[in-house]
Amino acid sequence: MVEPASKDEREWPELATNDNRVPWTLTREEFNRDEVLALARQSSVAVIVPAKDEAATIGLVVEAVLADEGVVDQLIVVNDHSSDDTAAIAAHHGGSVIRLDGASGKGEALRAGLLESSSDLIVFLDADVTNTTPDFVLQLVQPLLQRSEIQLVKAYYLRPLLGMPTGGGRVNELAARPILSLLFPGLGEIRQPLAGETAGRRSALNQITLESAYGVEIAMLIDSARRFGIESLAQVDLGVRRHRNRPIEELRPMAAEVLRAALQRYGVSLPPDNQ
Repeated sequence: MVEPASKDEREWPELATNDNRVPWTLTREEFNRDEVLALARQSSVAVIVPAKDEAATIGLVVEAVLADEGVVDQLIVVNDHSSDDTAAIAAHHGGSVIRLDGASGKGEALRAGLLESSSDLIVFLDADVTNTTPDFVLQLVQPLLQRSEIQLVKAYYLRPLLGMPTGGGRVNELAARPILSLLFPGLGEIRQPLAGETAGRRSALNQITLESAYGVEIAMLIDSARRFGIESLAQVDLGVRRHRNRPIEELRPMAAEVLRAALQRYGVSLPPDNQ
């Protein structure tokens, strides 16, 4: 049986009633490429791409990241025990490839990339996106460059055919967003909490726990809001994003990891087999 924590143990800030206590949401119309490009070139930016068996798309992602000269100081592809040519292709296109030792998983890969990097601003990108553009990096770092209080930035997307805002995939809509709305007031405003396209300050990421496996995205969001406040979060519209859809049988363990990370941060004691 799960046991909810007391209110004092949760230590979650109540939903604020003013605009300064909600995540900053930027539309595509608020993106001034030339302005952000100039600011980015005055900062140090590292892009970290966890990749497992993504030979078909990793080259496109690396090329897009490196398209704007002088923006990205480090591009680190973390090869997560790939059985295909992911590492060789990433290196051929200009990425710095490191091999993930030990346990496999997205959280482990992000931690390895963070330890390998040294830049002040960190951008995480997924390796399976087929339409990554150079603007992905610039849009993700824009809030960090323009407001010193912003610590973590998440992407949100549009429906490919309808041009309408969407929260994202099935696990996002059926697991992540509902539990955030129920347990963590304010975070329900984040449209794509499981977005792999994420940016943050190194100083902030060093103060939170990067969870293992698929719980890493929702844990990063909750931990950042708890430590720095909901107003330290931002989300940006990356437009249409296309990636490989996973079969339904792969989504159950993903959803379980997401729910576990959120429930543990709420103070729920899970049975030993679910730790």
